[in-house]
Amino acid sequence: MITEIRVYKLKAGRGEEFLKVFTEQSLPMLKRWNVNVVAFGPSLIDKDSFHLIRNYESLEQRKESQDAFYGSDEWINGPEKQIMDCIETYITSISNFATINQ
Repeated sequence: MITEIRVYKLKAGRGEEFLKVFTEQSLPMLKRWNVNVVAFGPSLIDKDSFHLIRNYESLEQRKESQDAFYGSDEWINGPEKQIMDCIETYITSISNFATINQ
């Protein structure tokens, strides 16, 4: 199991719009596409920052899932433009989160 953490830096003043489109359109799509969304939401300390955390079985499964989702007509003809118009930049980190035994 791997975990992807994506942090979006949104364009100034676009946080509410992004959250609305994400929760009303993108999140239901992710669920329909069987993407395991662990957590999402705006930052408590930066109104123009948003995070999305997803789990995948492997790096290969992540690539297949994202290629299919982001290449789909449902995404391209749906919320893609409005979502992307809100994003200034984003970073992605992927980990298997090794644990430390104490």
